[in-house]
Amino acid sequence: MSVIDQIYQEDKTPVVPGHPRIISLANQKGGVGKTTTAINLGTALAAIGERVLIVDLDPQGNASTGLGIDRRSRNVSTYDVLIGEAPLRDAVVPTAVPRLHIAASTMDLSGLELELGSTKDRAFRLRDAIAALNTNVSEPADYTYVLIDCPPSLNLLTVNAMAASDAILVPLQCEFFALEGLSQLLQTVEQVRTTLNPNLSIHGIVLTMFDSRNNLSNQVVADVRQFMGAKVYNTMIPRNVRISEAPSYGKPVLVYDLKCSGSEAYLKLATEVIQRERELRAH
Repeated sequence: MSVIDQIYQEDKTPVVPGHPRIISLANQKGGVGKTTTAINLGTALAAIGERVLIVDLDPQGNASTGLGIDRRSRNVSTYDVLIGEAPLRDAVVPTAVPRLHIAASTMDLSGLELELGSTKDRAFRLRDAIAALNTNVSEPADYTYVLIDCPPSLNLLTVNAMAASDAILVPLQCEFFALEGLSQLLQTVEQVRTTLNPNLSIHGIVLTMFDSRNNLSNQVVADVRQFMGAKVYNTMIPRNVRISEAPSYGKPVLVYDLKCSGSEAYLKLATEVIQRERELRAH
């Protein structure tokens, strides 16, 4: 029995829709550009006027480091929120990007599954924390988007993210095994939808680390577009040295080098995300 089936049998609490749009960036494979996409999509959304919170759910804390949040200053983290010792607001810190905040993570998160064990509400800790996020706050202080950076595995942290989310955004590296990992992730999303969160949808798939000179990259793009159709965003994130360099300076690539091809791609992706949001609301 999977962790999702187990949780479902114990807790059938209805999903409470939150005020902000909640999007998880998920893929059980590491190194596909989840964190880079969370940071730069968050920055791009903030740049066009959205109020964005990134929730770092990866014990490695790369999203926090990539936005310049020093490990020593993470006094309250997403771990404290998930074990119920602090509200999410207490873990939120501003970044150097206006309108972009982050709830940082620490290595303590890696032991969360063991600590929560078979606690009844363990899959809904994040959902409930986000639901309380915008209560009793003035309009300029609330968030319009929450982006959740998931760890590279389909564990309780990722299940928490999916149970809390409106939609999943899947970064997919243009490499040989991309489709194999994708079908496993889609099965998990379907399982979460039928058991924990009936409102969950796939927002889209973003192809990352694309190299137009590479035949394999082009073949993967063709295969993924054939397999997933309109779910694949038109924007592809190129292989770009500036994207790789930016985190070591604690900056999103849009701040580090606005004119590079990576920055341009993330701005286009943000526009596409907003466009899909408008279409979803129109239906």
